[in-house]
Amino acid sequence: MTTMWAKQWSAGRGLRMGALALAVAGALVACGGSGSDDAGQPLELTILHINDHHSTLESKSKTLKLSAGGASAVDVAVDAAGFPRVTAAIGELAAQSTNVLKLHAGDALTGTLYFNRAGSNGEADAAMMNTVCFDAFTLGNHEFDKGDSGLKGFIDLLRKGTCKTPVLSANVQFGANSALNASRAPGYVSPSTVVERGGQKIGIVGLTIAQKTKASSSPDADTTFEDETTAAQREIDRLRNQGINKIIVMSHVGYEYDLQIAPKLSGVDVVVGADSHTLLGPVGLTTTGVGTPGGAYPTQLTDKDGKPVCVVQAWEYAQVVGELKVSFDAQGNVSQCKGTPHVLIGDNFTIGGKAATDAEKTALKASAAATGFLRITQPAASATAALQPFKDRVAVFNQTQAAVVPQELCSRRVPGGVGSVDYSRSSAACTAEGSVSLRGGDIQQLVAQAYLEVANAQYGGADISLQSGGGVRIPLQGTVTAAQIIQVLPFGNMLFRLDVTGQEVKGMLEDGLEATFGTGGSTGPYPYTGGLRFDVNAKATKGARASNIEVRNPTTGVWAAIDLAKTYKLFVLSFNATGGDGYKTLAAVPAARRLDIGVLDADVFFSYIDKQAKDAVTGLPTLKRLPVELYSTKSFAN
Repeated sequence: MTTMWAKQWSAGRGLRMGALALAVAGALVACGGSGSDDAGQPLELTILHINDHHSTLESKSKTLKLSAGGASAVDVAVDAAGFPRVTAAIGELAAQSTNVLKLHAGDALTGTLYFNRAGSNGEADAAMMNTVCFDAFTLGNHEFDKGDSGLKGFIDLLRKGTCKTPVLSANVQFGANSALNASRAPGYVSPSTVVERGGQKIGIVGLTIAQKTKASSSPDADTTFEDETTAAQREIDRLRNQGINKIIVMSHVGYEYDLQIAPKLSGVDVVVGADSHTLLGPVGLTTTGVGTPGGAYPTQLTDKDGKPVCVVQAWEYAQVVGELKVSFDAQGNVSQCKGTPHVLIGDNFTIGGKAATDAEKTALKASAAATGFLRITQPAASATAALQPFKDRVAVFNQTQAAVVPQELCSRRVPGGVGSVDYSRSSAACTAEGSVSLRGGDIQQLVAQAYLEVANAQYGGADISLQSGGGVRIPLQGTVTAAQIIQVLPFGNMLFRLDVTGQEVKGMLEDGLEATFGTGGSTGPYPYTGGLRFDVNAKATKGARASNIEVRNPTTGVWAAIDLAKTYKLFVLSFNATGGDGYKTLAAVPAARRLDIGVLDADVFFSYIDKQAKDAVTGLPTLKRLPVELYSTKSFAN
């Protein structure tokens, strides 16, 4: 069954990879020998893993569908996730097995106030990771969000404790001027590490997604990322030449890319993945309300030599601890792999806002246990204590109310209807309303407009502004706090003003659309602009996706076709101005035509908020959706 699946995938048949992976079943067949030092010794290995926790350290309420003793399942709210639960679950599961590896496949950083408002950048994440003591950690793209020096600072924090977790990436080459160049930071990042379990050596190779990291994060200019497959095979070969015949690739490249890479490699046994935030597991994850799985846990396929490979990933935001059981035969080949994506929940069940009765609680616990993947886990006391000082700092910051939002400012990175690349991001209400499918996110557009208006009010003026969709992280509704405003723009980018020609504006739009819809594209780069609007055809060829580009006269409000020869003032994030998210045209603008304004993106947004009309009841500024004519995507075809 595994071999047939792999052949079908290689032939490029029209079925989706995730659906195919869900259909994979059956045992793996061992074959061949490697002649390693460990030959003749079978091994049972347990891999406990997480990925993409993104500074999400606190637990949150989750609604599930479980049986409370009645004839049908009911909606049940329960406390879930949180890093102290991760610490507890890994500790409990590790105690049940003899040969255990604890792995983090990357993107520990950015996403909540714990990253940059609870101490030094990443300080809280490092403290929590050190309550687990991972055997290895792979660099994700977001580890580079504060540049190489920021990453070094985070690794320093990881190294402060007793864990000394190895940090891995086989395909990153730090530039000569990088704070992480081996000449000034020896041993900080390695291609791989070797551990021993049951008297046998196991090689662990790290991979970082190349194109996305360079385009959408902020590594130093001379830090480069090699092709993932090439780098992985080189490091696997190096380990095998040392007689190591059990190889794990910790791959921060995304689930579907893992399914492409693994069949091209020789000698890989397990891929512990990340980046795509993919939930893997049984269909029961859907019926219980956890989420929709994108494949089986584990997904089983074969490598270049026809040998078994097991692929896993553990969703996102400290919600799941993956437990993979791998059996190696005497020749070091995988003979079987099986496992569980443990979804971490508490037992403080409420139904209809009321605490469950004792009888209901007993039934709910039994219902959760029967799923095989819902794991009732109490937070580890040690991790809870380690989190508390950071929690206190965030609480102080959270107290300030900033604005009133009477109608949801929906979030959607990319417009498009059912089946489009970002359709599921917006809330159910926003999706049903439909405007996000036509024009994209309200909050993304509002941020772009805020840059434009504040630039004209305070920073020497601008004709147009740019905000890439993925840089705006959450929607807003109701009474919102300063903390929520920061979460809208959590990356702390500075604003630049560039003098650009109309032709360069056209190139800028095409760069963003190519980075979204071209080969290897992602949703984050999609362009939102203030004072500029255009039609989009996602299926058009590179360089021809944006058309009917218009610029708005800020004095008269009249829209007119862009003049390709004219120079316009562009207010834009430093990240995009230096080529982030694939905006190569902006990176090429010479120094004589760029100015670092020296103000943070969130501060600009706060300035915009302060200028809005005040709510009659609360006295807070009111944030409303923009008029349709100000949305940058006039029409969208995909």
